[in-house]
Formats: sequence, structure tokens, C-alpha cells
Amino acid sequence: MAQPSRSPSKPRKPSRSPSRPQPSSRERGARTRPAPASTSSRWALLGGLVAVIAVLVGVLFFAVGDGDDAGGGADAGGGAPVEVGHVHGLGVDPASGDLYAGTHYGLIRFPEQGEPTLVGEVQDFMGFTVIGPNRFLASGHPGEDQEGPANVGLIESTDGGRSWHTLSLAGQADFHALAARHGLIYGYNAGQLMVSADGRNWDTRARLAMADLAISPEGPQTVLATTQQGLASSTDGGRSFRLVAGAPLLQLVTWTDTGTLIGVDPEGTVHVSSDGGATWEQRGSVGGAPQALTATDDEIFGAVADGIVASSDGGRTFQTRYEAS
Repeated sequence: MAQPSRSPSKPRKPSRSPSRPQPSSRERGARTRPAPASTSSRWALLGGLVAVIAVLVGVLFFAVGDGDDAGGGADAGGGAPVEVGHVHGLGVDPASGDLYAGTHYGLIRFPEQGEPTLVGEVQDFMGFTVIGPNRFLASGHPGEDQEGPANVGLIESTDGGRSWHTLSLAGQADFHALAARHGLIYGYNAGQLMVSADGRNWDTRARLAMADLAISPEGPQTVLATTQQGLASSTDGGRSFRLVAGAPLLQLVTWTDTGTLIGVDPEGTVHVSSDGGATWEQRGSVGGAPQALTATDDEIFGAVADGIVASSDGGRTFQTRYEAS
């Protein structure tokens, strides 16, 4: 679960050459001046020069590019190094396949090829999650140069992280975990699970101290939450919870669309369940204490202090996707 265009300067029109000094009457008598070029010839030459300059500028424009990416997000970093730290949420945008991380230092896009880039304005993104193509949800706190309350409430982006707008609870809520499924949004704020059908009107449900939550792909009533006492399960949409017997002590948990349940314990060990959490298989390790977790049907992504890791074999082995400096 748990992304500016530069226009080429307009070419200057070449200035006309200064008039040549006229020869004296003595010089005119001593030699014969060649006939001056016609006005049409001079304009033809000038037009040719302008055309050449325009072609060169056009080549430069297409070489530089306009800064937009195919996924819809606009990179604001301008090629400058980005700071990836304190990752609060991970998500894969189905529009592009790119991985996004909501961090304390802004939203970072990790393309399949190339370096990570900062997307949009710098602010603290809590509870970041991807809920559809180019559509993200988050909470958190404004950046240093932004106005507004200390807690931004629930915010949404529909352009791949380029811009954000407030849906609800500005100044009231700081969701540390968000999930969306079955047309509902589930958020954990200040010790309470809250559920909304439109992102604006909320139903407050169970009071439970949790680190993460996951919603079953089979229906909206089954909700899992990770707690200090162990994995807790709800079968009434988050109104009540009970501990899951025999489940490992997990810190983060995510549920894929095909029903695979993936969890990571506080040490970074990966556990996988194919029966909704009734039984678990221990797999590999993300390599440290986990900060965020998400998964598609094909890959598992984890954030740790050392960077971002990914697994394509169900969590048995992990490769470094990004190494923190």
C-alpha cells in the first residue's frame, strides 16, 4: 500500500549590416562600381538565414524535451538530486507502471529505468496510496512555503501527483494509513479507523492502535490491521476487531488483487498467506526495519532506511531498486 516545460528562446532576427561608406567622386571616376544586388535578393538571403536558425532552435527544443512524462505526472526536480527518506507510503501507478513513494521530503517517482525524480511540490506525505491510474490519495503536512493548517486532512491528486486538492478534514485529520477498495476509503487517524464512500463524509468505526491496514479483495467487510499485540481482523467493515491466532507479529501488510496477503515483521522478514491470513509461510527479508510496503500481482516493493527494494519471486529474494546515499 500501503509523482516544467522549458520553451526555447525565440531566435533573434538578424540585424542588417551597416551601410557601406560611399566612395568619393574621385574614386568613382577612377573605377567602376559593380551593380548593387536587388532588394529581392537581399530579402531571399535574410530569409535563408532565419530559416537556418529556426531549424537549429527546433532541434534543440526536441532534444531538451518539455518535461512531461507519459504517466501524467510532472517532475519538479529539474534534474536536481532528490532526497529519499522517511518513506510513509508506496504505490504503483497502473497508468505507467512507475513506483511512487510518499516521503517526508515530497512525492518521489521511481521509473523502471532512470533516476528517481521529485514530483509536484515538496510537502510531508503521510498515508500515501495509489487508488487508480494517475489517481493518488494522501494526508500529512504542508511544506515550508505552503499555507494552510498543520494537518492537511485527506488530499487527492488526479494528475499523477502534479497537483493536489483537499477533499476533507483539513486541519483535523492526519491519516497515517490509507487504503481504498470496493468504492470505499479507509483511513487511520489518531487511534481511530474511519471509512468514507466519497472522501468527504466519514463514519468513525473501531478505536484501535494500528501501524497499517489492508482490505480484502473479496469484499469490504474484511479488514486487517497490524497492532503491537498481533495481527487483528475485522469481518464487519472495521467496527470491531479480534486477534488472528497463529499469525506472525507484523508491522506492515498489503493484499493483492488476486488474494495474496503479504506482511513484513519489524525486523524485515516477509510472510505470505494465500488463505486470508489463516496460515503463513515465511519468505525472505527486505533487509531492515520496514518503512512502507506495497505489492502488485507480480512484484513486492519495500522501503527501508537503506533505500527501496523489490522482489519478483514472491518475497523470497529482494534486489535494490534505489540505494539511499
